[in-house]
Amino acid sequence: MTEDRASQDPERISRRKRARQIVAARLEKLEDLSIGRLVPSTLTLLGLCSGVTAIRFALESNFHNAVAAVVCAGIFDMLDGRAARLLGADSRFGAQLDSLADLVSFGVAPAVIMYVWSLSRMGDAGWIAALIFCAASAVRLARFNVQAARDEGATNVHPYFTGLPTPAAACMMLLPLLLSFQWNDTLAREPVVVGIMIAITSVLMVSKLPTPSIKYMRLQRQHRILAGIAFAALAGALIAWPWATLTIGLAIYIATIPLAVFSSHPRHDPKPAA
Repeated sequence: MTEDRASQDPERISRRKRARQIVAARLEKLEDLSIGRLVPSTLTLLGLCSGVTAIRFALESNFHNAVAAVVCAGIFDMLDGRAARLLGADSRFGAQLDSLADLVSFGVAPAVIMYVWSLSRMGDAGWIAALIFCAASAVRLARFNVQAARDEGATNVHPYFTGLPTPAAACMMLLPLLLSFQWNDTLAREPVVVGIMIAITSVLMVSKLPTPSIKYMRLQRQHRILAGIAFAALAGALIAWPWATLTIGLAIYIATIPLAVFSSHPRHDPKPAA
């Protein structure tokens, strides 16, 4: 009897280990389905839906709502990353989903909007210009994923992206459309002007030019109250004068790019004379 019990003990122990492993695996699945992990992915999908909706508005020649949908996609793109860091829900799945959503919202959607609005008058050449912007966006996002996997992206110590981010590039390419909303300028709708904007933004995206990263910029405590007041004023200006506020914001962002290049450039101290 003692020999039978001794022989059965290892079997019982192995069964208990298997049962514990099964329970642990199920608990991990339940943790993966927690609200904290679902919130960032939900915001990313909302951004994707906003980008696809912008394409629909463009095909209906409703360009005001198309630009507004792209802006909403940009807001969701900012919120999903902050929510993931706040809730500790960073994952490889979320990073890949975010890149796919960005390609649609900030690569395909702006290209379709500008093609329907202006580039279609150039025929095949206009469509090729739109495809160039889409391709540059895909290359930019692929390089960002590789840098993130190697921990070579923007950090607290080095708060700069390599190349122009796709949301900023999308807004820059839509700048002629924003100008036409305010002044009804027919010059801004010329395919040549739009083509120049596509060329500039595409080159900036695939370049190695350092651009500022708002995500890793930190404010001192004494400046946070002023930053909150400025943010509230910015939100009010967006509601009252959306197109003018976006235009001024883009102009300020473009002006910060040369400052980022100067700040990120390593400065060597002169060696003392022997």
